[in-house]
Amino acid sequence: MTETHLLDHDQNGMEVCDQLTPDDVRAELAQLLGSPTFRAPSRRRNMLKFLVEETLAGRGNQLKGYTIGVSVFGRDENYDPQADPVVRMEARRLRQDLNAYYVDAGQDNPIRISIPKGRYVPRFQRHEPANASDVPASAPQSRSETPATDDVVDPPLDAGRAHPRSLHLLIGAIATSILIVVAAGWFLIPRLGNVELTASGKAIGLPAVVVLPFESLTPDTESSYLAVGLTADLIEDLMKFPSFRLYTLPPEINRASARDSAELGRNLGVAYVVVGSVREGTNDVRVAAQLLDAATGQVVWARTYDRPLEPEALIKMQSDLAGRIATELGQPYGVFNSELDSHLTTPEVSNMQSYTCVRRAYAFRRSFSSTEIKPVLHCLEEAVRRDPDYSDAWAMLGWVHADAGRNDFEGTGKQQDEYEQALLAATQALKIAPNNTMALKALAAVNYYLGRYDESERLGRLAIEINPHDPEGLAQLGLRLSIRGKFEEGVPMLKYAIERSVNPPTWYFTLIAIDLYLKGDYEQMLSVATRSAPDGRGISQALIAIAANKLGKLETARQALEKMLQYKSFARDPLAYYRRHGFIEDTTTRLLAEVEEARRVASGDTMSTFGYKVTR
Repeated sequence: MTETHLLDHDQNGMEVCDQLTPDDVRAELAQLLGSPTFRAPSRRRNMLKFLVEETLAGRGNQLKGYTIGVSVFGRDENYDPQADPVVRMEARRLRQDLNAYYVDAGQDNPIRISIPKGRYVPRFQRHEPANASDVPASAPQSRSETPATDDVVDPPLDAGRAHPRSLHLLIGAIATSILIVVAAGWFLIPRLGNVELTASGKAIGLPAVVVLPFESLTPDTESSYLAVGLTADLIEDLMKFPSFRLYTLPPEINRASARDSAELGRNLGVAYVVVGSVREGTNDVRVAAQLLDAATGQVVWARTYDRPLEPEALIKMQSDLAGRIATELGQPYGVFNSELDSHLTTPEVSNMQSYTCVRRAYAFRRSFSSTEIKPVLHCLEEAVRRDPDYSDAWAMLGWVHADAGRNDFEGTGKQQDEYEQALLAATQALKIAPNNTMALKALAAVNYYLGRYDESERLGRLAIEINPHDPEGLAQLGLRLSIRGKFEEGVPMLKYAIERSVNPPTWYFTLIAIDLYLKGDYEQMLSVATRSAPDGRGISQALIAIAANKLGKLETARQALEKMLQYKSFARDPLAYYRRHGFIEDTTTRLLAEVEEARRVASGDTMSTFGYKVTR
């Protein structure tokens, strides 16, 4: 390797450091990958190794999105980095992984590896640990930027307890960089009074939400820095949900001078205001968050989170809390959207016709009511004619067409026609906004029902990579993995989605009940299957009948079988239903046999396999 001046560039585009050799870099890479504090999953580890080795081999100038997508992420020769942003997304997360490692376990490493923003060619730098007295109290540190050479903190006094000055320096570094991120983000988030933006960047009447800076209730402690960090992380996480316009507090507005947060929201012209506080105790931290209706000042949602005060885990705690709050607020069936759904008939919202259609479609997708599907489709078709650049409306149009095909409500047998229309709409949604998770989820659904299971899984995984805080994306992928027999991966996703959902749709529970059946846990199966039934689908009643029959609860089984007949799309041909939804043959055969057994037992035509006599 040609040695050059610090951060000079060689002929291959590689940034190198004085007197560094390839062996030096490989030794640092091995130490980094072997550290338990380097949190990157295997795919990003593989990406890092590939980038480093290609650069050391003199091929740094060939590191493009296409090359990485094909070599690391298994994309085929038709891979389009603009349509599939996996490389950009993983590179951003890899920068964060490296950032977190070098502020923690790797802070004293003699060499640092980083991926400069906007590039894929790694940077290799020598690093001399600074003495405590040399470290500035507010060294910059960002969630998305590579740490600077002198960005270090005091080492802990021992393995079990962090020195107070170390904590102060660490939080100070975080706080300063977060302020930089917030300031930079102000130019990325639409400002009040400017054009109203969707994920596609086109004008649309979406509800507006402002996040006010979290307040420290113990201002002379490090909670002040945690409050700043939580605000920035929460804004970043909420930006991943596309169903509302998100604003930060304009720099010229001093929140401390505002008598009332809701009044400030009204003055800013937004519908809702997010406020929060941080209070530090002796051994713990309490974070409180609220959502206020700006028009009335009413608190429509409030939650507190108590966490132990562990300085060495502060960054993770900050990120986890921001993610949890964003999940509860922003998910498709979360607080924001549920609250807005209850006001769709008010003058302030009823004129947002396209947005209202999308929310109406979400309501349909909870119940899958056969009487609602035609009006919802008509509404969405009008929405895309009215706002042809509204990606969410196209995505939901594709999703509902796919629902029409897979449920075959009227028994027309025209599933293929519905799937073709679904594919066109979902593809258009992704063309308008390649990073729109709603569009990715819709296209994943369409591909699944076309039998393209691998492509569906790829798109589903990409959706949750872009927004890991969206329970619906996890539930969709978990459901389909479980249907295809991958219960060991799919069921934990469904359970996590339920845990993180304010009001989970009943279909989140169906495959968990089937998994419990396969494990022979009929008591729990009955409980979960009953939880899946309120919004009404034939398969839920079938599962209740199976579990009740196994437990000898014959009246419950009989009632479930009677209710099952009311769902004609399921009852007229259960085998076709299972096949339309992609169930593997083994699961289908067993479920059909169990329902038939429950029917015979409940009617008194046979004896239970468990030895009890059944009478009418």
